[in-house]
Amino acid sequence: MADGNIVGTIDVAELAFYLFVLFFICLVFWLRREDRREGYPVEDEMTGMVHEPGGPLSTAEPKTFKLPFGKGTFSAPNNNRDPAEIAARRIEPFPGAPYSPTGNPLVDGVGPAAFADRAKYPDMTAHGTPRIVPMSSDDEFGVASFMFSVDPRGLKVLAADGKEAGTVTDMWVDRSEHIVRYLEVDTGAKKVLAPMAMAVVRKDRVMIDAINAADYAGVPAVASATEITRYEEERVIAYFGGGYLYANERRQEPFV
Repeated sequence: MADGNIVGTIDVAELAFYLFVLFFICLVFWLRREDRREGYPVEDEMTGMVHEPGGPLSTAEPKTFKLPFGKGTFSAPNNNRDPAEIAARRIEPFPGAPYSPTGNPLVDGVGPAAFADRAKYPDMTAHGTPRIVPMSSDDEFGVASFMFSVDPRGLKVLAADGKEAGTVTDMWVDRSEHIVRYLEVDTGAKKVLAPMAMAVVRKDRVMIDAINAADYAGVPAVASATEITRYEEERVIAYFGGGYLYANERRQEPFV
């Protein structure tokens, strides 16, 4: 041991290096297995053939997650496949070709109007209460009385085509972030939610240039008057977001 070697010519530094290499190889194996929890098995875009995972690097051991507030459990991987039927067609016969909508893209979820199949219950605060609620149902929220503050309730909503879409009747606030998430718009036929991030509030009007006035009739409805589920949020935001491309033909053409 006088020369610092443990066995033969192997010293502490060499042993530490070998242990590091072994650890790194094990880490790569573990990471490559863990990243197989989503997106597998792989499906061929052109033929629809499913490539089943195989080999030591292709399958992660199922892991079960306990969801908060008594919402059950979720296991991954579970080999559940997303629905493959969409209201669109491939415009060219090669992998990666763009799709063209065949129905109403705002509703069918094509392109920028795509949405995820999220949970059918509301997002919750740390205290287990619905996170996003109407301001009228929570006395802790109100509109600031600053010089430049404007309360949008009662103002008319102008759509992308410049026509009147309805009147703002309420604001839906995020209890955790303390911001306004949605404007409740009464179209005359029904009440719908519009994303606050897409609205511009003026002193005498609210402008939302995402969709046209007639499109408000098709905004996905919210089942409850006091809360919104994660899935409903996806549908509402996707509907308005898709309008920036599909609301009129002019938006679907290049600028140059």
